[in-house]
Amino acid sequence: MKYKILLFFIILVGFCFRFYNLNWDQGHHLHPDERAIVMFTTPLRFPKSIASFLSPQSPWNPHFFAYGNFPLYLLKITGSVLANFNPLYSLYEKINLVGRAISVIADLGTLILIYALAKKLFNRSVGLLASLFYAVSVFSIQAAHFYAVDALLTFFIFLTLYQLIRFYNQPGYKNAILSGIFFGLCLATKISAIALVSAIGAVLSVDFLLILLKNPHHPHIWFPHISKFLKKLFIDGLIITIVTVTTFALLEPYALLDFNEFWRQTLEQSQMTHNAFVFPYTLQYVGITPYLYEIKNIFLWGQGPILATISFLGIFYIIFLIIKKQKKDKWAQELILAIFLISYFAIVGKFAVGWMRYMLPLYPLFCLFGAVLVHRLNQILKIKIRSHLILNVLYIIFYISILVWPLSFMYIYTLPNTRVLASDWIYKNIPSNSKIARERWDDGLPLDGTKPYQILELPIYDIQNPLIEEQIYQTAQKADYIVVASNRLYVPLQRLAGNCQKWNLPPEKCYKNADLYYKKLFNGKLGYKKVAAFSIYPKIPFLNIIINDSAADESFSVYDHPKIMIFKNEK
Repeated sequence: MKYKILLFFIILVGFCFRFYNLNWDQGHHLHPDERAIVMFTTPLRFPKSIASFLSPQSPWNPHFFAYGNFPLYLLKITGSVLANFNPLYSLYEKINLVGRAISVIADLGTLILIYALAKKLFNRSVGLLASLFYAVSVFSIQAAHFYAVDALLTFFIFLTLYQLIRFYNQPGYKNAILSGIFFGLCLATKISAIALVSAIGAVLSVDFLLILLKNPHHPHIWFPHISKFLKKLFIDGLIITIVTVTTFALLEPYALLDFNEFWRQTLEQSQMTHNAFVFPYTLQYVGITPYLYEIKNIFLWGQGPILATISFLGIFYIIFLIIKKQKKDKWAQELILAIFLISYFAIVGKFAVGWMRYMLPLYPLFCLFGAVLVHRLNQILKIKIRSHLILNVLYIIFYISILVWPLSFMYIYTLPNTRVLASDWIYKNIPSNSKIARERWDDGLPLDGTKPYQILELPIYDIQNPLIEEQIYQTAQKADYIVVASNRLYVPLQRLAGNCQKWNLPPEKCYKNADLYYKKLFNGKLGYKKVAAFSIYPKIPFLNIIINDSAADESFSVYDHPKIMIFKNEK
């Protein structure tokens, strides 16, 4: 009963962190990926005939494959059901809140699965620790505030891992079929879940692998097991494959019915993972150090220094235990999880782009392995320290320390979004019909359009073209104000210019002209003066110490707390 009460409390903590101020952008749809999902979801209509359904032009075809189609269908169906209570829940105005609620529920599902798996592999104490670590992981909290499929994907990936462990312990058609269904759900959520093949391969081959590890120089021992291994690999592997493909086809039918468009968009996304110059908004990743970039963002922001240190050390501890115990035919299940974690990190960490959300599916395993380490350290402490008072003080310090990071981050959600604040300032301080220049490829300000302004565009990404450069400076001369709505452009473009020689970039990719433009804007030589700035940073509670997260991955701040600057033309 004690464990159930504690688990309920942890779920409650996780819920409060994730559900608090779910409408953080005050209805303005300020997350671009979420906005795209909503825009492709709202027009969906279920076809009235089989022929219409099978057509690539079907009203049920979203024509959008940057993500899987299942999250769009889930959002559409859920929004339609909730429209019986409020019609806006099926429309653009509020359907994004339905999506965010789905993200919260999915992330809480992940939290519960972490407890269930930890309890299965270790004990209930490890389960409680692991679920608590996930409940307070900052990036999982932030991701649950968006409907950008990441929380949903993480849930289905971890559900598949949980089912694969069940399948390993109880081989059979039922568990093989369930594994295929859950894997199909993963792929229909996002095709990048294909990395789960490593875990499936590990489940089918881990017993044979352990025999090889135990007897590397005795082929006569492992030869008799080859036929059994191949039979299992073929039969169970075939069942999982057939069920996975069938589930994927049912949940994302237009990947097959509109294959050319599906393949085109999939290749486009794949090219982005190999070349950071493919899209303007990926220029921030030029020159990053693979793997270290991901580790840095997990350590400093995703989990925070204390929890991330525990997680990383926990990974090494688990690997140590696997190596130490493998000769005793133990730790096979942990080996399956470790193989997935290492292979996923090896593949995704090498991508040319390093959005923090790419690593979210590994956070549950970080928390699980970290909990194993902490549980072991706790056992050692109980032996070494006999004083209950000292132990209780240490426990209090520990739990407070891991709560500091999420509580600091939640400060962002206690205030209006900076884009809303900036819009209010514009309406109060900039006269009607003023000319406001804003950067293309960023969210435009002011929001709402409740006051008439002449909006001018600054195509900064194209400034290396002399004609565009002239157009930009002419626009700057005409405008009364320039709004820089985030660091999305000026930080990566100035970084490219500053590292042009170091990275041996061709001149057209150095953005020297953009660097010069921003220097003139910021130092006043363009004739503009900064008249307003809006920024919100995480703040340590009670101490009121600001945590400047400007150095974090752009995606960590640009959606829910971007820094905004407004410049006035004083020429």
